[in-house]
Amino acid sequence: MAKEITKKVSLVELFYDLVFVYMVSRATGLIHHVHHGIIGLPTLGIFALVMIIFINSWMVQMVFTNRYGKSSITNIIFSFIDMAIILYMSNAFTATFDRHLSTFFVAAGLLSLTLCLQYLIVYWQTKTQTDRQITQAFSGILAFRAMTLFVGGIFPNRIGITIALVGVLISWIAPGFTGKYTRKHPIVFSHLLERLTALIIVMFGETIIGIADYFTRESLSPQSIMIFITVAALFFTYIVEFDHLIDEYQTNQTGNLMIYLHYFILFGLSLITVALKFISEPEAHSDFSVGCLYLGLILFYIGLIIANYYNKIKVTKDVIACFVITTLLGLVFSLWKPTFTLIVVTITIVVLINAIVLTCFNIRNSNG
Repeated sequence: MAKEITKKVSLVELFYDLVFVYMVSRATGLIHHVHHGIIGLPTLGIFALVMIIFINSWMVQMVFTNRYGKSSITNIIFSFIDMAIILYMSNAFTATFDRHLSTFFVAAGLLSLTLCLQYLIVYWQTKTQTDRQITQAFSGILAFRAMTLFVGGIFPNRIGITIALVGVLISWIAPGFTGKYTRKHPIVFSHLLERLTALIIVMFGETIIGIADYFTRESLSPQSIMIFITVAALFFTYIVEFDHLIDEYQTNQTGNLMIYLHYFILFGLSLITVALKFISEPEAHSDFSVGCLYLGLILFYIGLIIANYYNKIKVTKDVIACFVITTLLGLVFSLWKPTFTLIVVTITIVVLINAIVLTCFNIRNSNG
């Protein structure tokens, strides 16, 4: 099927993103505090669950808009309804598996149901067999998720919560197996790339907020500047990959790989954000803080490496080896002597080296 190469991001989409700014702040707030020097597994589990539900809902809405979105009254009304639900969901969870989680499940089920209805409307309206298959597949996935979430919300016991969790995981993975249909009606890749980039900028905004405490009259120091350089270098690395090396005018793409690789980047940035705070807190276990920081960095780089699939010029194994070696050396060195200053200096050097190497690769191949 012929498909347009470009598509303009609408103002309604940008307005829709505003609720995710608040959502990201609330979700990362779950892991901003340590107990006995670490973040407990239940808290990490709830954080991962909340992020997957929110981000997957955003991704499904974005893909729907990419293929079928129009500036119609119906789509605008659905966007506003979803925004209201997301605002409520952002305040309907805590760091423990308690009664609030059942309320969150019900609200998440309603969000899945509204997304399902949007696909069903297209299914009823379209006469194209391909689009009927796509909308049927996605509406089925969303209906399944809504049903399991409602079960978890109405029956907040171990069985109900387990059903909800299984439903979330299956519906998260399931869109990756719709390629046989979506390949016949490919996404507008440039629109997909622009929307995902906007989401990552939101995440970097949360990182900036997270390091803001280092820039007060009492706390400003050389380490503050190095932490800012680390965040800026990470952002620049992302820009080089997704704004310079990547081919944004691709056709016949499902976009599934681009979507899923961004989960690595999103979770990586979340861990980096909290770790940059933990490394200066005496109550946080130093090994845990360092591990959290470098696990986040590794996830971030994994996302970038996978994105190499879409590049105009493939990043060489030498560049990838540099990323691997510097990151592992930084981890070992930081664990060897985990003082605040040494951790900050090491992570700054690691991220700067990798940013410079990728930039030089881009410049060399752009000119060559």
